[in-house]
Amino acid sequence: MNNVNNITENFGTLYHPTSALVFYEAKGTGSNMYVEHFDMDSNGMPINAHPLTVKEANILAKALQTNEEKNKAFLKPKGILPTHILHINPSEKGTVLWYTKAQQRQLYFVNSLGIPNGIAQVPPMLWLASKNSLAVFALATDRRPTEKTLLYYAPFFNIYEDGKVCMGTVTIDIKNSVSVEEFIHAWECYFFNSYFSHLLGRHSPVKGNCVRVWKDLIGTHKPFPKDVLKKNNRTLKNLL
Repeated sequence: MNNVNNITENFGTLYHPTSALVFYEAKGTGSNMYVEHFDMDSNGMPINAHPLTVKEANILAKALQTNEEKNKAFLKPKGILPTHILHINPSEKGTVLWYTKAQQRQLYFVNSLGIPNGIAQVPPMLWLASKNSLAVFALATDRRPTEKTLLYYAPFFNIYEDGKVCMGTVTIDIKNSVSVEEFIHAWECYFFNSYFSHLLGRHSPVKGNCVRVWKDLIGTHKPFPKDVLKKNNRTLKNLL
């Protein structure tokens, strides 16, 4: 897929050194230590050496505590857990499993497919995402799925047979402090705000012609034709 969003806001920030700490330890001891604080001049050279003050130590401790709290906030819900979220693994990498009902979405396609960009109905979907990967599947109904719910191939381009999405040149930027609601919103935006471009391998995600399916849906209010969905012989339990 190709990202259609403005990515200039993701450009890195240039950081400059402003201070440095040097730890001294008395030879032969494991606990007798002394910390010296240095300011940095415009060339990045240490100047104004002095013992680390209590005030400076408190500022450092507060900064470290803030970073730790941000890491702990990863995938933390903002309130009561939304009912469309099915499973959360709040580890360092983290994964979330959720579903969406049938809905209208703006879709984008590369010119070579011959499908105009526009709004179309998409089927109910099951989503499984980590900080840097996404897999999607289709569902037969809008009902909240259970472990026994049968999964279907997601009827889109750029998706491998196992459900993983090829994001192409899309820049994925999931913060360590993101809430589960923000995490889900970000992945849905990454998926739908990118250009669908091609089928992967010889796998067709629908019964029939995928291009024709979307040509018939774009710009209409037709519900997604669930009879074109293909079962992939997996259930939700297989993803847990």
